[in-house]
This record gives sequence, structure tokens and C-alpha cells, in this order.
Amino acid sequence: MLLNGLMRPTMLHNAGSRLPCKLLPAGRMLTVSAAAGASSAQPQPKHHEHADTPNFPFKRPAADHPPAEYAKLRRECPVAKARMFDGSDVWLITKLKDLKEVLQDNRLSKVRTHPGFPELVPGAKAAIEGREPTFVDMDPPQHTHFRSIFEPGFSKQRVDAMKPSIKQHTTELIDAMKLQRWKGGGDAVDLQENFSLPLAFKVIYQLLGIPFEDYNMLSNNVAVRASGSSTARDAAAAQEQLTRYMDKLVTEKEKHPSKDLISEVVQGHLKNGNTSREQLVAHAFLLLVAGNATVASMINLGVITLLRHPEQLEAVKKDPSLWPSAVAEICRYHTASAYALRRVALQEVHVGGQSIKPGEGLIALNQSANRDEDVFPEPDRFDISRKPNPHVAYGYGTHVCPGEYLSNVELEIAFSGLFERLPGLRLAVPESQIQWSGPDKDVGVAALPVTWKMGKEEQEEMRRKAK
Repeated sequence: MLLNGLMRPTMLHNAGSRLPCKLLPAGRMLTVSAAAGASSAQPQPKHHEHADTPNFPFKRPAADHPPAEYAKLRRECPVAKARMFDGSDVWLITKLKDLKEVLQDNRLSKVRTHPGFPELVPGAKAAIEGREPTFVDMDPPQHTHFRSIFEPGFSKQRVDAMKPSIKQHTTELIDAMKLQRWKGGGDAVDLQENFSLPLAFKVIYQLLGIPFEDYNMLSNNVAVRASGSSTARDAAAAQEQLTRYMDKLVTEKEKHPSKDLISEVVQGHLKNGNTSREQLVAHAFLLLVAGNATVASMINLGVITLLRHPEQLEAVKKDPSLWPSAVAEICRYHTASAYALRRVALQEVHVGGQSIKPGEGLIALNQSANRDEDVFPEPDRFDISRKPNPHVAYGYGTHVCPGEYLSNVELEIAFSGLFERLPGLRLAVPESQIQWSGPDKDVGVAALPVTWKMGKEEQEEMRRKAK
């Protein structure tokens, strides 16, 4: 829902900070008599007393379009307050400069148990009580310590060594899609179910040392745990089963280490007491569930967007060296993880002319920052040749996603494989029939039916494999 009115900030003559900008219905403004000075200004009630504070998250107006409120806030009130589901207020950071500033400020905490930390759904606080924290929910120096244990698993050297196996996974999944279409006798194959999700999981399984035969059990539990439609009991049961699995995996790596990240952490950090068993299991669980759905979603969104822009797709197919810049633009354009950069102030912090008090929460909106007109010319235009492209789809600063390089490599290999080995790849349904995620959720699709041309040689190959 687009809210039509937006207050422009008014400065008091004797005040050193900007009044909180507020989204208001059309024709209504909060006003202060600047000529009268601060002493005669009308008293401003606390923000939570205003009934007109907009609810957050905002809603996408359609399909994959970002909420329209973001552009209006960037123009008129880059640091603004909104209301969460529980009635609490939260500061929204909408421009790239301010986002980078807050994500590097150690006065803003990532610890979710601090009072005032903004949560997006009911029950989130209760769900983390008593649970072993991981580095994504820690501040330095704890964050630095635990991140240093696991980050080497995502190094450029290690990921580059994984490229042949990622290509092999891609090839095998595409072959399976071809065979499924042939045996099924239909035209459509769901890219989400048969390629995007399996590829994301297979890559992280290889990194962690998880047997591929456990894919169905693990992916089903991850889906139940993450689904907003699951009951609290089902989600808790899935969480428990995944945790038990990771505990058994750590035990197996203690007895039979191999060349994988969990084995390396067991040998290099668990045995010498640099981390506890509970901490290792918690982080192994984090690495299993974090990011897979986002990578899968970016594959789906990238395919949709490239098919919308056939001239750019043709250019990158002719010149594969363009894939890195194409992937960067897909990440900027969509930002499939848009609500993760949340903080709470431990001390008073001034940003964008606003004063954020201790105990107040904020959300750095990277989806909005990635459309910042001051940084990205024509930000709503998809352009794989965009340079520079300083997007923040993976976050920024201390907590920037350690898997950024791995994710980019996966996306490059996935897109090049799909469009090279599936000639004429296209959507099997009109785009209007795609089932998008809820308008106030991270952008994504429930399924993506695709089809492609099958030549005589491919048909003959499928006949042989089907025998």
C-alpha cells in the first residue's frame, strides 16, 4: 500500500537535530513554527503516540517491484520511523551512505537478545532464548573470534577449487531436468524444485561434508523450519531434527575426518578448546540453513529478469566474461535478502540528521540502498554493464556475508550452464501466472515452470538414457 503523504524535515532554530520524518496520509503534515523558535514550538508527542506511523514491512506493489515507499523515503526522509507488528517503532535506513555508516558503527548491536532489537515476526525472541548464539548474532570481539574459525571455508582459494564440482552439480541437475521432461512427456519442469534449490544445497553439503543422500530429509526439514505456514510445533520439531543431525555429523567428523569445513574445525578448533561442541554444532546448523533459499531465489529471479531483457541475455551468452557483472546487477536489482540488516542502539547515534536513542532498533534497508539514485543512475533500469556497481545485497561492514564470493560463483556457473545447455530456455507459463512470495516478504517465487527447445540429437540422447 502506497502512503501518499510524507513530512519534510523541519529544523528548529535552536535545536541541533532534525525532527523525525513521518509518513502521513495525503494533505496532513506535522508543522513547527520555525519563526517562533524552539521555545514556542508546539510540543511534539513521543513517536509511539502518533496513530499515523506507517506499518513495516511495506508491501511490494506487484511481482518483484520493490515497495514504492522506499523511493519516497530516499527523496524526502532517508532516516524515518515506522511501526513493527508488536507496536514498537523502528528506524528505517534507506540510502547507501547512511547504510554503510550504521553497519560500521559498533555502538549499534547485532545481539538479538538486547532489549529493543527489532524482530519481524511474533515468537522470534522466544525462539532464540536458551539457544547457542552464532557469529551472525554477536558483536566484536566474540563475532570476530567465531567468524575467524569458519570464514576460511569460504576463501577465494577454496571456492575456486570447488568450481569444477559446482559445474558438475550443475550439469547433473540439468541432465536430470532433461530426462524428467522426456519421461514425463510434458513441456514444463519446475526450475525451483529441480535445479535452484538442489544446486544451492549440494554446494553447501560439499563444503560442510554432508552426504548427498541426506538431501531429501534435510531440505524438507529446512523448508518446514523456514515456512511461514508451518505450525510452531512443526517448525520446532524440524529445528530439533536438524540440530540432532548436525550433532551426529560432528561426532562422525571427530571419528572419521575428511577434507571438509566441519572436519577442519573439529581438528583445528574443537580439540584444542578454541570452540565448544555446542558452539560448533550451532554454527554447523547455521551454515546448513543460512543462504540456501536466498541463492536459489537469486537463480530464479535472475532467469526471469534475463528473459525479460533478451538483448542483454544474448550479449552475455556471446561474451561469457560478462557473467560476473550480470550477476552483480541481478543481486543489486533484486536483493533477495532485504530485512536481515537489523541493529539496536547501545548508545545514542546520529545518522542522517536523526538521533537514534539507546534501546531503539533500526533496519538498514539494502533493497532500498541498492536503488539509491545518488549512487546508481536510473536505478530501476536493469543493466548488466552497470559500472561501478557498489551494491550491498550481501550486507556491508563487519557482518558482510562471508559466503558472498561462493554465492557469486554459484550464480555465474548456474546461469551459464542453464542458458548454454537448455537452448531457447523460457518460462512455461505467462509471467502473470507466477506465484510470487507475499508482498511483505523477501522477494521470490514458489515455483518457476520453464521449458526449452529439444532438438533431434537431444531427443535421441534421452531415448538412450531412458532405456
